[in-house]
Amino acid sequence: MTRNIFKTSIIASLVAGIGFSSCTKDFDSINTNPDKPSSASSAWLATNILTSVTSKDIKTATDFRQPFTLDKYLAWAELASANQYNQLTRTNYDRMVVLRDVEPMIANATSPELKNSYAGFGHFVRAWQFFQTTMQVGDIPYSQAIKGSTGVIQPKYDKQKDVFIGILNELDQADSLLAKGTDFTGDFIYAGSVDKWRRLVNTFQLRVLINLYKKTDDADLKVVSKFNAVMARPLMRDFSDNFAVTYNSSAGYCYPWSNTPAQVNSFINYPMLSTTLINLMKPTLDRRLFYIAEPATAKITGGKTASDFDAYVGVEPADEFSTTINQYNAGNYCNVNKRYVDLYNAEPIGLMNYWDLQFILAEAAVRGWISGTSAQTYYENGIKSSMSFMAKYTPTTYAHGMAMTDSYISAFPATVALTGSTENQIQQIISQRYIAGFFQNSDFYAWFENRRTGYPAFTLNPKSNLNVPATTFPVRWMYPQKELDYNADNVKAAISEQFKGSDDFNQKMWILQ
Repeated sequence: MTRNIFKTSIIASLVAGIGFSSCTKDFDSINTNPDKPSSASSAWLATNILTSVTSKDIKTATDFRQPFTLDKYLAWAELASANQYNQLTRTNYDRMVVLRDVEPMIANATSPELKNSYAGFGHFVRAWQFFQTTMQVGDIPYSQAIKGSTGVIQPKYDKQKDVFIGILNELDQADSLLAKGTDFTGDFIYAGSVDKWRRLVNTFQLRVLINLYKKTDDADLKVVSKFNAVMARPLMRDFSDNFAVTYNSSAGYCYPWSNTPAQVNSFINYPMLSTTLINLMKPTLDRRLFYIAEPATAKITGGKTASDFDAYVGVEPADEFSTTINQYNAGNYCNVNKRYVDLYNAEPIGLMNYWDLQFILAEAAVRGWISGTSAQTYYENGIKSSMSFMAKYTPTTYAHGMAMTDSYISAFPATVALTGSTENQIQQIISQRYIAGFFQNSDFYAWFENRRTGYPAFTLNPKSNLNVPATTFPVRWMYPQKELDYNADNVKAAISEQFKGSDDFNQKMWILQ
């Protein structure tokens, strides 16, 4: 009896379910607006992807300054800064999430040419995000990443070498597809210009390749021949090709460090420019100093003028916090130039810039990878581009009476000409790249360059260094806690294979070996 009742109940439930399904289909049909798209357009998805990669990644206020503190451009006077004192944490894979939008963006394209353009753009974004991620930790999920819709929720980890091979292949595909595409919508950086996107794709590929400078003997990578092949493609021509976000006066779209009626920044009093930065510029009488910094109040009180190089002093980021606070209270430091605070559109922030390309080419020439144009020429182009950019975007009232004229910009590079050994020239190139990168390249670019080359030199102070052990700088972040929680077998295998089971901040990943 009970069994029959149970059987009857199941049958009734199935019938009800079938009836409900039928009603639901009718309801959906009746209530579907035929004039409203049921899926997101390619343009909308492209905008969302690009926003995630650029302006959301750059962030604002104290979050904006964090990478520049780790990069030793700044010391910080509010509280002891973890980044300033080399305390890294577990990273996360949040930047990967937006890659879920790439496939639908391509699928929703309305013509073969647009499909090529969106596919090329998608390959670039994938390469960009995977590069940033692998540079932080080493081996990462790549070949099985972003495949949750196919049931892969615990992706395997690929070796860093294979990730780089994949990144380079995706950038090749991006250039090829964009070359067969047409200008597209949804792009607020280049207005959909496939020509400019190709130039960014290829410029970025040279950046990836220069990071492989220790791997020139690897037969699978073919770093030098690949570098030369990419050089034959379209590259950035000047800073109008920068991969940069431009700001306006609307709330949420102001320059990240600005403090205006549209955007409040409560942290403007705490930056203290570093000796690492200022001491690169003062000896060479580099007028970019006046565009980057405010003079120290103690020096002005003592009789110096704002146009005097001696009015500008840096703070050593490795000093113990008590020493830093003493300098802060005495006014014996430089804050950032007021233009960054006063102007809602202080300057576009580039994540990859024309001067970066020129310094990469200068380094490649010094290393003997390329020929035909001298390293000095590329080096000069990088310096002049950086100076011209600052001069264009800085009202003369913020230049402290030391404006960079065309004649000054033209003459300056000769005063810091490349000289000496290969290593000394590399040091000069990276130092100039460091200056040009102030409040640009917000994804730890300068820190990665220091890790790669040792330049500019960062001071190690065991008394203030928060890395363990305090006698070394960290070289990587640790893997995300979520990976340990939900993908433990794969991440632990990666840790075991790379670092003999020790996921800590001092383990050298493949690219550094």
